[in-house]
Amino acid sequence: MQALDFDTFQQLLALHTDYALACDSADWERWPDFFTEDGSYRLQPRENHEQGLSLCLLALESQAMMRDRVYGVKETLYHDPYYQRHIVGLPRVLRTETGPDGRVSALHTQANYAVFRTKLDGESTVFNVGVYHDHIVSTPAGLKLHARLCVYDSEMIANSLIYPI
Repeated sequence: MQALDFDTFQQLLALHTDYALACDSADWERWPDFFTEDGSYRLQPRENHEQGLSLCLLALESQAMMRDRVYGVKETLYHDPYYQRHIVGLPRVLRTETGPDGRVSALHTQANYAVFRTKLDGESTVFNVGVYHDHIVSTPAGLKLHARLCVYDSEMIANSLIYPI
């Protein structure tokens, strides 16, 4: 594995923090832009992941599917509104890939996350906890998620999952 240079590591941290900020501020139109056009976003319970079972709670296989989900969240789904707050740990780089120029072209990373939920008339509670398994690629626009698998620890999700994790 190639060691990451400072600029690439800073881009990786910015990807995580900007993603969390977009979700926490309900900037849903921006959410699909963190992914490549053919990127995927999946939510899977830990039990299924550990047993090699492919069943996911949510599986979006392109930016177009993500944009459709954003439309649904904003325009068609009726739910009790709430705020989210993401706490994301430092990413652990598991593997790097290099391009013909010797620069990092892709990263395989993991980062723990916790999402807190606050209903408008209630207190904050832990909503979802797990680990991001990411395949991140270098693009002319910077680092983008090619695949994000959110493996959440508890099979119990309060009510329903509306917003991206």
